[in-house]
Amino acid sequence: MRRIFGAIVFCLFMAGCGGGESKKIRSSDTVEYTGTETDTVSEKTVAAPNDSAIVNGEDINRMPHSIHLQKGIDLQLNIPAGYNISVAFEGLRRLRFLTKSPDGRLFATDMFNTSDNKRGRVYVFESWDSAAHVYRGIRTFLDGLHNPNQVAFYNDKGQDYIYVSETGRLSRYPYHTGDTVPSGPAEQIATWPDYGLDYKYGGWHLTRSLAFHKGKLYVSVGSSCNACIEKEDVRATIQEMNPDGSDRHVFAMGLRNSVGIRWVDDRLWGTGMGRDLLGPDKPEDLLQQIDRDVHYGWPYYFQYNKQIYPDTAMHRMAKDAGVPLPPPPPLAFCAFRAHSAPLGFDFFGGFQDTLLRNAFVVTLHGSTTVSRQRGNSLVKITGAGRYTTVIDGFLTGRTEADRKGRPCDVIMNDTQSFFFTDDKNGVLYYVWKE
Repeated sequence: MRRIFGAIVFCLFMAGCGGGESKKIRSSDTVEYTGTETDTVSEKTVAAPNDSAIVNGEDINRMPHSIHLQKGIDLQLNIPAGYNISVAFEGLRRLRFLTKSPDGRLFATDMFNTSDNKRGRVYVFESWDSAAHVYRGIRTFLDGLHNPNQVAFYNDKGQDYIYVSETGRLSRYPYHTGDTVPSGPAEQIATWPDYGLDYKYGGWHLTRSLAFHKGKLYVSVGSSCNACIEKEDVRATIQEMNPDGSDRHVFAMGLRNSVGIRWVDDRLWGTGMGRDLLGPDKPEDLLQQIDRDVHYGWPYYFQYNKQIYPDTAMHRMAKDAGVPLPPPPPLAFCAFRAHSAPLGFDFFGGFQDTLLRNAFVVTLHGSTTVSRQRGNSLVKITGAGRYTTVIDGFLTGRTEADRKGRPCDVIMNDTQSFFFTDDKNGVLYYVWKE
C-alpha cells in the first residue's frame, strides 16, 4: 500500500468544513513513550469553570432543563431554546452507540463497564410512548459480548444482517423484521488483536466501529498503546472489506483511535483522539475526513494550532521508517481542545430546524482528568475552524463527583428530533424541537 501523506483535513464541513520531550525510549519490538507529562503551555490557560460554550463560532441561545435520574442524580442540562429533552430510557450500564434497524427500531450497545469484560450486550428499545417521549420496554438481543461498541445493518445478496463488532472479532447474524433475538447462528467474518487491559503494553483501545458504503464494510481498529511502533499492521487503521469479510485491506493508517466513523456524501469521516502525555493543550482531538491510502501521522507526528509537529519521542523511529513530515493542515482547519475525547457523531442532513440542519453534531466524552474541564457536551461544527456547544451541564466542577454524565453517541431520529447516550449513567436521552 502507498504510505503517503496527503493534506490532513480536520472538520471540513462537507465541501468546506463543515510539548514535553521524552525521557526514555524502550528498545524493544514495541517502542513506547515513558516520559512524564510536561509542557510549555501552562495549566492556567485552561482554568475556565467549564469548556467554553463557543469556540470561534456562533453562539447558541440555550436554556436550562431540570433532569432527575432514578439513581438519584439531578442535572441542569442546557439545551437550545425551543427544544425539549426527556430521559427516554435509563437504568442501563455503559450505554454506547446507537443504530437504526431496517425496520426502524433503535438498537444500542452496552459495554457493561470500563473494564475489559465479556458481559456486553446489544439491546433493542421497544414500545415508544410518543406522549411521554420515553421507551416503555427494552429487550436484550445479544449478551455475553466482549466490549461491543457498535452494531450495523446491511443487506448482502438479498439477506439482511446485523453486524456486531467486538474487541477480537467481527460477526454477523441473519436479521428479519421484528426479530427479538438473532434468527440464525453467528458468522465470524474477521478477527482483530484481542489484548485485554492486562496486555503488557497497555491493552489500549478495545472498541471497533463500523460503517458501510457502496458495497464495502469499514472497521476502525485503534492502537494498542499511547505512542509506539505497532507490531500488527492492522492497528491504528481503518480496514476495508467486502460485506462477507473477504478482500480485507488497509484503507487508511496513522489513526490512533477513530472511535466514530461515518460516510457522508461519499466521504468517510472519523473522530480521533490525540495521544496523551504531551501536556494539557496538545495534541488536539479531531473530526476529520479520512481518505484512501493516506497516513494521518500517528505515532510520528501530531497536530496543534493549525500546524504539524514531530513527536519528539518518536523522531528517530520516523526517520528509520522513512516517514516524512506531512504538510500542514489547510486553512479550513478545525480541531477540538485536547482531551475533549470526541466519540460518536451524526450529520443532520435534512433536519427541519436551521439551527442544526446540514451540520455535524459531535459528542465530546470528556477528559479522564476532570479538572481539565474538557468535553462532556454535544457540539455543532459551524464552519471552517469553528464549533459551538449544543448541550452541556453534565460537568459542574473539577472532580469526578461533579461529572453527572458523559455523552457518547448521537443519532438523528427524524427531521425534528435526535437521541444521544450517556455511558457513565447508562441513559438514553431524547431531544426534540417543540
